[in-house]
This record gives sequence, structure tokens and C-alpha cells, in this order.
Amino acid sequence: MSIKLTGSTIPNQHQLGRSNFPPPWFLGAEKVRVSDLQASGYTLNKADYGTIGGGYGSFIWVDFLRVFGVKPDQIVALGIVPLDQNGNIPLNETQKPYWHYKELCRNSQIPDHERLRSNSDSCPDHIWGCPSYALREAWQDFSRGRISSSIKSLWQVFAEPTFAETYTPKARNVFASIDREAKRIGWGQIFCFGRVRAIRKTDDGRYAIAYSLSSSRSRSYAFLVVRFVHLATGYPKLKFLEDLQNYRSQTGDFKSVVNAYENHAHVYQYLEENGGIVLIRGRGIVASRIIQHIYEVRQRSGKKIKVLQLMRSEVTKGKKFGLAQRQVESNFEFQPFNWPKASWGGELRVKLEKAEPQKRQELLQQWGGTTTASRSDWRKIIKQAKLDKWYKPEFGEVKRVEPNHKSGITTYISTNFWDGNDELALVADFIIDATGLEADAKASYLINDLVTHYQLQLNPLQRLTVSNNFEVINMSNEGGKMYACGAITFGGPYAAVDSFLGLQYTSLRSIDHLAKIKAPGIKYLNGFSSIEQWYKR
Repeated sequence: MSIKLTGSTIPNQHQLGRSNFPPPWFLGAEKVRVSDLQASGYTLNKADYGTIGGGYGSFIWVDFLRVFGVKPDQIVALGIVPLDQNGNIPLNETQKPYWHYKELCRNSQIPDHERLRSNSDSCPDHIWGCPSYALREAWQDFSRGRISSSIKSLWQVFAEPTFAETYTPKARNVFASIDREAKRIGWGQIFCFGRVRAIRKTDDGRYAIAYSLSSSRSRSYAFLVVRFVHLATGYPKLKFLEDLQNYRSQTGDFKSVVNAYENHAHVYQYLEENGGIVLIRGRGIVASRIIQHIYEVRQRSGKKIKVLQLMRSEVTKGKKFGLAQRQVESNFEFQPFNWPKASWGGELRVKLEKAEPQKRQELLQQWGGTTTASRSDWRKIIKQAKLDKWYKPEFGEVKRVEPNHKSGITTYISTNFWDGNDELALVADFIIDATGLEADAKASYLINDLVTHYQLQLNPLQRLTVSNNFEVINMSNEGGKMYACGAITFGGPYAAVDSFLGLQYTSLRSIDHLAKIKAPGIKYLNGFSSIEQWYKR
């Protein structure tokens, strides 16, 4: 392959602006000359390690780098945080890498006091998993005199899932632990506000990252040159069903039709004051949380509130793999976490890692699917709601969604009964799309630009193709390496890539690889150094 270097057409200061950043000479290059970056007039920063995203994936990778001996001034984490009311970057938010995740949790009805769908030893604040969240919570409760709660947490992790519900940590405990670790490792020094526009290889074996520091009050652009890049961009956007997108674009109604991950507090406020009917699309963990919240609103307000849950088909039998089969109740397929536990660190993990790409897709289809946690309170709510006739599941294919001539929205579905293609009209005041998040690599401008520019091959599930060390295939640059984590790697050697433990696993694999190639500042963890680092945290 021929190497295309940039030309010498460098803009002067008065030409620097939004319309030409990144400049054409940067975007068009396969390998950018570092001398051109230096002469460009833009700020040029340098580091050994750069991670893009600034969220959980970036934080965990940075935390592992620090544990393995890398200094804060060797690392830059690029990402964005919410701007304040004046359009400025609030400095205090740089200490909170979970801000976007927390926002999604709150929007999908998981407030800080509720529990996340995560395991006790999936601890994004440290590599060892001990003390686990269950042990920490048990100690907190014991120290405050809540002995029964303390015993319950310990019993759950001992007896799950056969004799007790699977333990999951409270959201606020997870966030508090991240705050402590962020302060310890110097996350505020490492994090840099920046919207990444493009990445290009350089002519000296590194990578140049073009990013914007702009806010509503100022325009500023810069380049960051690093030897090792880590992509932790997460889900590119919200996933919205096509018929609901069409409804919103045609009517301009963004209040009645909402996504579960959008801020839709107005829906519950309206229901609490007036009652009404809600149509939920989807049947996973988020749908379960929404039904629980509506139940709580109904109990609190005493208003007449009904829920319709629209699904494509009934589920009477859970997926089966080997001798294991998921339990099904009320059209919900139950599983403690989004993947079988053996896929995190057991035999299924090894099986997937050794499989060919097409076989991986088959295995993931057999193990995966839409599931929810088998929590007794959720199951009781559905059973009682059916008896009280305020909850009803509906099945069919959506044909169209239209404004109702009286009030609300009408969803027309094809029920495909034996006597023909019957059409049923479902009228609701609100529709909540709880079908998930969009993870296709091409949905991200940055990832799609990399795929297109460097002709990267996507895996069968249309995500980045990565090695077992989570290095992005065909993106190495002499001594430089590019790694990726999270949803953009799904379909690769690991199933639970977008879980806490999955992000930890992928970080560990990539940093083990960096240690093998003797990347700067990284030292192998042995027994003594591991104990020392554990004690420091």
C-alpha cells in the first residue's frame, strides 16, 4: 500500500476556524507529517497514552494504567461534560467520568438509591474486585446498626442465584466509589474537555487526534499526538424505532413520543396529576424499570393509569444452551445479567475467544437476547397489575403511528390472526420507546470516519474488528497501537463488553499487551506491587 503524506498547504492564523477544522490536508492524509502539525498554528499537545470518550471505559483504562505504574502526565483522556448555564466548562464535572451513564440511569428510571444490573465483584473503581460492593454495603449497614440489612447482603452473594436473588449494588455506592478513585489517580489532571473530530496516523509511528475545545462562548481547536490510542466512545446514539422517528419528524411532537433514555419526567408528572395510558415498546430491563415507576406513581397518586406493553410476539419458552434454559414469566425472559455468568470469566468466555467470527455471531445469538432480572418485586407488580387490569401486553407488527383525532396517539398493529391480517388500534397518551441504544459502528461519525478512511473491516455484527487483546485490526502504526472497548467491539472475543466487568476485562487485556511490548511507564504487577497498589486505593 502506498503511503500518502500531507502536502505543505498550512493555513495561517486568520484562516483557522470551524469550517476548516480539521483542515483538508489532515483529513485527506493516510499519514500526517508531525512537522505539518507543528506548523499548522493550532495548539499541539503530546502524551504517551490517549483515551477518547472520557466516560467509564476511559476511566477504567486510565485507572489500570495508573495501577500499572504510568504517571498522570503521560495520559490524556478526551471527552465532553455538560456545559454550565453560561456555556462554560464546569471544572468540577471533570472529576465525574460517570456523568453520562448517571444521566441515562436517571432517565431510564434508576435513581441513585436504586440498584444497577451489575455484579458484586464488578468494581469499576479497582482491579481486584475485593472488597466487593456487597461486602462494602454490609459493612456500611453494620456500622450504622442495620444488622439485618448487613446479613442480607452477605447472604445474597453466598446463596445467589439458587437460594437468593442476585446481589446488585446501589447506584449511589458505585458513583461514590468512582469519585474516591478518580481523586486518587488524578483524573482531574488527566481529563481534557474535547470533542474529537478525527484521528490520523502520523509519519513517526504515532496518532494525531484533532479535537475541538469550543463552547458556546469561544472557539478553540487543537491536536493531540500520542503513541497509544484507546477508543471508549460508548453507544453512538439513542436507538429509536423507525415508525416513532417518522411520527416525531412529521408532527414535531417530542412530548408524547419519547425514548426511555431521554429525559421524560414530564410523562410521570402528567400521569400523577391526570392519569392516562402509556404504551411501552420493548420488554427488557428498562421496560421493567418503567413499569415499576408507573406502579409507584399509581400507588402514590391514586389516579387511573393504564399500561399497554407492545411486543412483536409472545415468549413462552426461554432460550436454551446446553442444559441451561432461561425461565419465562409474563413474556419476560429472566437472566440475572445481560449475559450468562460463564461468559464473563468461565468456559463460555474461552469458547467465544477461540471461535471464528461467524461462529462467534452464532454463539452470541444463542446466549443473548432481551432479558430482565428475576426480581420478586417486579414479578409481583406484573401479576397484580394483570389481576387489577391496569397492565396489558399486546402483540403484533406496527403498521403506522398517527395522532388521534380526539387526543393522544394511535398505534395501528397487524395482529396476523388466523382469519386474516387484522388491524388493531392502540390509543395512548404517551409512547415510550424502551428498545435500547444504537451500537452500530457506522452510527458514530468518528468511528465511521476511521472505518472509511483506513478501510477497516467490520465484524459480522457491524462493529470494529479487534484482536483478543482488543487491538483494532489494521490500525497499528509501526510502534503505535490502537485499542477499543465497549459496545463498538461487540461481536469480538468477549460477550459482555459493555458491562462494568467487561470494560475491566478489555482494559486488562490491552494493558497486558502494552506491558509485553514494553510501553513507557508500564510495569508488570507481581504479588508485592499488586498488594501495594491495592493498599493505596
